Amino acid sequence: MELIVLGAGPAYTDRAGATAASYLVVSDGAALLLDLGQGSFSNLAAMREPSSLTAVLVTHLHPDHFIDLVPLRHYLKWLCVPSRRMRVLSPAGLSDRLDAVNGNADFTSAALDVEQLAEGLTRVGPFALEAKLVTHTDESYAVRVSVAGGGAGGPGLVYSGDCGRPEDLIPLIRPGDTLLSEASFGAGPVPPGTDHLTGAMAGQAAARGGAARLLITHLLMGYDRGATLADAATAFSGPTQLVTEGDRFEV
Repeated sequence: MELIVLGAGPAYTDRAGATAASYLVVSDGAALLLDLGQGSFSNLAAMREPSSLTAVLVTHLHPDHFIDLVPLRHYLKWLCVPSRRMRVLSPAGLSDRLDAVNGNADFTSAALDVEQLAEGLTRVGPFALEAKLVTHTDESYAVRVSVAGGGAGGPGLVYSGDCGRPEDLIPLIRPGDTLLSEASFGAGPVPPGTDHLTGAMAGQAAARGGAARLLITHLLMGYDRGATLADAATAFSGPTQLVTEGDRFEV
């Protein structure tokens, strides 16, 4: 599998060129998109034909993880001839939120086939997905992505979504996996009630789960990138990188 970072930004940032959370996983021509936050549709469209995605998975219903489903819907309905549809896996309530934003009760259903995401295993094209609820909103998921049929011992990608407790991620991580984890509050502290991770907390999950590599993302403005990496290194001794738009990784 290849991981392509389309967006690594958080809900707000002063980093020029940053777009919100969006990560493309590609294997043998199939492509799974993990989240589609603000500004990330343009990076997707520059990378590949958007309607060629196998599916989109939304980890939770904060706009910086799903709001560019709006331009994706417009693209599928109005630019594709004939119009096309997209499979979307998400927590409950996504259609209602998109419909409300656009003031149209049929907005989502015009192009998006929304399915309820749930804990457990799901097959999406060549990908095997294992989803697990994590501490953030009332319904937030982390997910492990691997190539279906590759065997339980094969490498996978574990994506944290937004998560407030490193121990929530550990059951998904297999030895040798790549952990793509948010560290919104850098070296900390995390304000009470925000349910996000620091670099060290992401490092704890990577170390305890036996990950081979830690990729850190979703860092808020005002938090130092170098200090975040140093914080992660206090808990995880393996290769660690703070990702940015355009980065590519073999998993």
